[in-house]
Amino acid sequence: MDRAQKEKVVEELGQIFESSGVVVVSHYEGLTVAEMQDLRAQMREAGGSVRVAKNRLARIALEGTPCACIADLMTGMTVLSYSEDPVAAAKVSEDFAKKNSKLAIIGGAMGSTILDRDGVKAVSQMPSREELVASIVGCIGAPASNIAGAIGAPASNIASILSTIEEKAEAA
Repeated sequence: MDRAQKEKVVEELGQIFESSGVVVVSHYEGLTVAEMQDLRAQMREAGGSVRVAKNRLARIALEGTPCACIADLMTGMTVLSYSEDPVAAAKVSEDFAKKNSKLAIIGGAMGSTILDRDGVKAVSQMPSREELVASIVGCIGAPASNIAGAIGAPASNIASILSTIEEKAEAA
């Protein structure tokens, strides 16, 4: 890799560290190519990405970014999982690590907050952006459906009473 390629990699990594909601650092020693492709596919499906980069270049790219505090985690065979959604990369990494012991999550960063192993696990258990939006919409829509149900209830009660009276009249 010549100097120009290294500069390009550092620039790309810098953009990743700047724009990502969460970055998860893991060791991937022993993962097969097929397993790594599976991790990439799962991450892509969740809206995130996986990147393997030289630790030295990653440390250079981290300088001056909000998550510069994770530079100490860049040792050994590291893989970076990241996403704009602050939960997606952590969820996929945790799920993959549960199924495959060769992926060992070391830590990560959420903005300028450094996450240890337990921190990444805690973030992975949080609801995703889509789940939060759905629950908020549900809370907003619930009162309206309750009002509509209350307004419509007396009419349905009257209709059922009238049908019962009609059935009794026909039977007699």
